Amino acid sequence: MMRKAFISPTKYVQGEDELLNLGYFVKTFGDSALLIAHPDDVNRVKDKLKSTIDKFNITLVESNFQGECSREEVKRLQELAKEKACSCTIGLGGGKAIDTAKCVAEGEALIIVPTIAATDAPTSHSAVLYTPEGEFDDYAYFKQSPSVVMIDTTVIANAPTRFLVAGMGDALSTYFEARATARSYSNVNAGLPCGVREGVCGEAKGTNTALALAKFCYETLLKDGLQAKVACDSNMVTPALENIIEANILLSGLGFESGGLAAAHAIHNGLTSLEGTHHYYHGEKVAFTTIAQLVLENADKEELDEVLAFSSAVGLPICLPDLGVDSVTYEELLTVAKKACIPEESIHSMPFPITEEAVAAAIMVADQLGRKYKASKEA
Repeated sequence: MMRKAFISPTKYVQGEDELLNLGYFVKTFGDSALLIAHPDDVNRVKDKLKSTIDKFNITLVESNFQGECSREEVKRLQELAKEKACSCTIGLGGGKAIDTAKCVAEGEALIIVPTIAATDAPTSHSAVLYTPEGEFDDYAYFKQSPSVVMIDTTVIANAPTRFLVAGMGDALSTYFEARATARSYSNVNAGLPCGVREGVCGEAKGTNTALALAKFCYETLLKDGLQAKVACDSNMVTPALENIIEANILLSGLGFESGGLAAAHAIHNGLTSLEGTHHYYHGEKVAFTTIAQLVLENADKEELDEVLAFSSAVGLPICLPDLGVDSVTYEELLTVAKKACIPEESIHSMPFPITEEAVAAAIMVADQLGRKYKASKEA
């Protein structure tokens, strides 16, 4: 008998100046909230925060967030929340603040307010822990996704466009990874309860719903991606920008967690061993590794061309020089592949056996295809 699972936030809401309603959602839990946010992000939205505090008569407890999602920082913030008797936790800003808020809240009374649409992390029930020095520590899973995911599209429109484009890169892989996971009947993250990695309770396949959302995510990118980028360049909220924010955060978030990850994200993790890639955002790297996954599975030429054309149009990386790697040896690519192929990586959700040599070859060919595409556009 097949066991399937789907997980999602309790409420998702997005719109212009939505941050003015933050106090309303805090009030559903009580009168005060621990605000986990980088000082720069607080500064960007301080007028709206003041307005919502006054309107709904709530208290936001400043946390002096240190900027890293580490066990030490989580413990400090949990003690602060207890001491100040906070009714809920707010994670406002980018990935680190959001993940820290998830760890502090442990699946209870959590409001996530992304100020950029750069990844699909806001909707998920998982977080990444780092050491205080910024080295990877562990993954954490909680019993449920955030209570409220709230997006102020005016704030996103005023953030640098590169974040939005990186979010499109992360969203670009969603359908292809969910499709591969469905074909191989692999398990998805949605089945993982709090603190459990494997075992019968953690094993579940993706739903048809998740796969449909992942496909719609890809279709939305193709339809509205370029117009959304132009709108963001002008700091304007348009229907296309609204659609892409929803695709980057909601569709991609539900798609990856309930539909599954496969080769693209695993190869991304491998790419971090190449020094040049360190200055690029997660989604920028995922855009290129999506091409590598399509090569690895020998996808139709039309599909590959479509992905290359889309990525090129919105300014996503399509070859290694676009990620700061001008030259690379086969040996270096084998090192990347080795990291991508460790037993616990998502690459094993591909519907065929994986070898390090095949992955290294796929990266090399993806790089060549991207270079050729660029050359043909410049000719």
